[in-house]
Amino acid sequence: MPVTALIGIKREMSQLFKADGEIVPVTILSVEPCTVTQIKTAETDGYSAAQVASGAIRLKNVSKPLKGHFKKAQVEPKRRLREVPLAKDSKAKVGDVIKVSDVFKEGEWVDVIGTSKGRGYQGGVKRHGFAGGPAAHGTKFMREPGSSGTNTSVAHVLPGKRMAGHYGVERKTVRNLLVAKVNDKDNLLYVRGAVPGFYGAWIQVRKAKAKRMPKPDRALRKQAAK
Repeated sequence: MPVTALIGIKREMSQLFKADGEIVPVTILSVEPCTVTQIKTAETDGYSAAQVASGAIRLKNVSKPLKGHFKKAQVEPKRRLREVPLAKDSKAKVGDVIKVSDVFKEGEWVDVIGTSKGRGYQGGVKRHGFAGGPAAHGTKFMREPGSSGTNTSVAHVLPGKRMAGHYGVERKTVRNLLVAKVNDKDNLLYVRGAVPGFYGAWIQVRKAKAKRMPKPDRALRKQAAK
């Protein structure tokens, strides 16, 4: 295993059926083979990491600095560049092509990093989950945030006060998603649960930093219940 993370694209949500009939909700991630374009070491850069690239792009859309960077690495220009941690005792070198099956296996836990959907300017109820006021007849502040200041000893709104504003387009990390299936032929990764972002958004999949014990199988749970 050369690296501990790869970059890919979020696809649609779907479901898988186990042999015992259990339905597993999954998100399909398209993790195309990533090419190593640079290796950073503690001696030269102060830390260890690998820069990987993925995604097709037209040559006319590549800037001159990036053209020189890819030319130095003797790699075809790619759309997306991202630094990922190196695995222990990694022997990765510039030009290596890393597939999804080289890093992730079915049944292990992963973290998925993405950018949440943008929802524009929203109020406190949707942005922060405020309960709002009573919805009785004659009420005029059902979705208002309420008081935002203090008494005259401060006489201003304190920094960090949760109020209305722009909602979404934030870097989000969803931890401990179970890898339900790895399709090496089509470069697809099926993870159990939801992933931030819209269809076609770029995401980063990494080995789970805070691993947890897998849940017992459904058949074992039924047997234990009896």
